[in-house]
Amino acid sequence: MTDSTTKGDGSNEALLIIDMQIGCFHTPRHDREGVISRINKLSHAFRAKNLPVIFIQHNGIKENYLLPGTEDFEIVRELVISDADYTVEKTVNGAFYQTNLKELLDSLNVGTLYITGLATDFCVNATIHTALVEDFNIVVVSDCHTTADKLEMSASDIIKFHNFIWSNLTPTEGVISLKTHEEVLS
Repeated sequence: MTDSTTKGDGSNEALLIIDMQIGCFHTPRHDREGVISRINKLSHAFRAKNLPVIFIQHNGIKENYLLPGTEDFEIVRELVISDADYTVEKTVNGAFYQTNLKELLDSLNVGTLYITGLATDFCVNATIHTALVEDFNIVVVSDCHTTADKLEMSASDIIKFHNFIWSNLTPTEGVISLKTHEEVLS
């Protein structure tokens, strides 16, 4: 992680925090408290370097779930939010589809995204794939995303599997890497 610049060359970095909403945690999620604690450490470090922190919130109007104006739509209370943070609403798994995320990142001169949040196998995965197509450099924070157990696989195995897949993707123009939150902070 580097300090904020104003070069206009996409050299800034941003932290994306995906779908860490109250309603998403009605189902137990793997290492909930640990993931929240680590995301808070990252967001604090990004803010200290004047780098953008962007919360992605799922607007579930299509599913009658996570509706704006309801408690379920709100970010979990344990996550620290600053007035300087940004918020982007999405209506599908990927955070770029029919949102202003790309324009926001361009306006902030962001070329590298640090991706965290929920759910590993849905919205985090979809956002990573789209960000690669958009030629962003991606750092998946490997211990800062989570999901729930599925009938077919435990949450822990889903997370390990996706970390493996992401570390072996062939990107377009950008690069993708995985780092723990401690590696990002060092």
